[in-house]
Amino acid sequence: MSIPPRLRKTGKFFVDLIELYVPIVAFCTLFISFMTQIVARYFFKPLIWPEELSLICFVWVALLGGLYAKRDNSHVAFGMVYDAVKPKTQAWMRIAGNGLLIVAFIGALYPSFTYVTFMGYKHSDALKISMTLAYFPFVVFLADMIIRLAIDLVRDISSLRKGEIQ
Repeated sequence: MSIPPRLRKTGKFFVDLIELYVPIVAFCTLFISFMTQIVARYFFKPLIWPEELSLICFVWVALLGGLYAKRDNSHVAFGMVYDAVKPKTQAWMRIAGNGLLIVAFIGALYPSFTYVTFMGYKHSDALKISMTLAYFPFVVFLADMIIRLAIDLVRDISSLRKGEIQ
């Protein structure tokens, strides 16, 4: 069963929105607010809101940008042992690592969602932004990573079963 092209295109846009476009906008906002804070501090009166906005945008950029790095497999990795073993052993190492991460992220998903929604009563001091909005990217990060890791896990298990990895 194949996915209709229109649905595939919509899904790709949605994933790009979360992993690429939102972090780009958040980073630009972070940079502008950071520069505003510097200019205000040295030439006018120090402002509180640019620092607050910068911190919230940093959380968004770090977490959602990490999702894009997972898509490209461009995370920093120290693979001396991994690179020294045979491809079949590498596949088993990926299966074990991805399996452990999936279990850990699934274990953290519900408590994180509960905490993030609980934080809705609290708002930032200067901008009055709900802390739910500030911390929600962590829940998105967990959900997206679980899906990506599960896809990688299924791909590795399938490759081992078919004998594609020697």
